[in-house]
Amino acid sequence: MCGNNMSAPLPAIVPAARKATAAVIFLHGLGDTGHGWAEAFAGIRSSHIKYICPHAPVMPVTLNMNMAMPSWFDITGLSLESQEDEPGIKQAAENVKALIEQEMKNGIPSNRIILGGFSQGPISGVNRDIAILQCHGDCDSLVPLMIASLTSEKLKMLVNPANVTFKTYQGMMHSSCQQEMMDIKQFIDKLLPPID
Repeated sequence: MCGNNMSAPLPAIVPAARKATAAVIFLHGLGDTGHGWAEAFAGIRSSHIKYICPHAPVMPVTLNMNMAMPSWFDITGLSLESQEDEPGIKQAAENVKALIEQEMKNGIPSNRIILGGFSQGPISGVNRDIAILQCHGDCDSLVPLMIASLTSEKLKMLVNPANVTFKTYQGMMHSSCQQEMMDIKQFIDKLLPPID
């Protein structure tokens, strides 16, 4: 299945309260939309940052008996051996690249744009100097902590290991929590301080 060839609605946006000098592009997880994450970012926002929460196109997902749902790409299984939808992942990356380019046209330099996501949402770049915050609940039964730990180790091979921060949250399942959102805010504010 090569996904992402269907159109998706315009992103949910939390505008900057003043002139936007930075942006956060945050991708939701499987079956979700950007609306809930836009609401979450509205609660922790910084006044100079624009938060963009795009919506994945609706497509059949093999993992869920080909049920159509918002998805950045097809998922065939959750095991390490499951085949990945490489064309769909590449298309999702191109869609994210277009969002980044649009923000650059809007006057925000690329070094003032953060990319993030939940579960299926994160798509990583190849810049070895990027900072990465990976958060995970220790009670996540959908994506076990072991898989998250392996992902963290893989990220440390792709980028400067000192730039990878892996945080776990006690009792958190496949969701988010207030402490995680506060840690995300601190991470964003550190990387995107006000410049005016």
